[in-house]
Amino acid sequence: MTSLIINPDTPKRGEIWLVNFDPTVGAEIRKIRPAVVISSDAAGRLPIKLVAPITDWKPYFAQNFWHVKIESDTTTGLTKASPIDALQLRGVDLLRFIRRLGSVSEVTMSEVTVAIVTVVEYDV
Repeated sequence: MTSLIINPDTPKRGEIWLVNFDPTVGAEIRKIRPAVVISSDAAGRLPIKLVAPITDWKPYFAQNFWHVKIESDTTTGLTKASPIDALQLRGVDLLRFIRRLGSVSEVTMSEVTVAIVTVVEYDV
């Protein structure tokens, strides 16, 4: 059995990091903002992580299955209630990661996974 050696400074699944999304094109999410790491810690050989950006909460987001609301607290490191946007997944190089803010629970990661599965119309 091989062991997985993970650099402690590398963003890990379920962690929230500040990420620089610029430059962007069109309606892509832009600027420096929080994002949750979606990809498995064991996935890939390139220094890239799949992330879901976190944006400002708007009341009408409650009707969108691709927005998973998370609250601000010491665990998430966020300062206000915010949605994880499962529609704007993006592979980003580790150079775009600025600093770790916190993490989300396994329950939240499950909700995000369901949102992603729904976005891509995967029939479970």
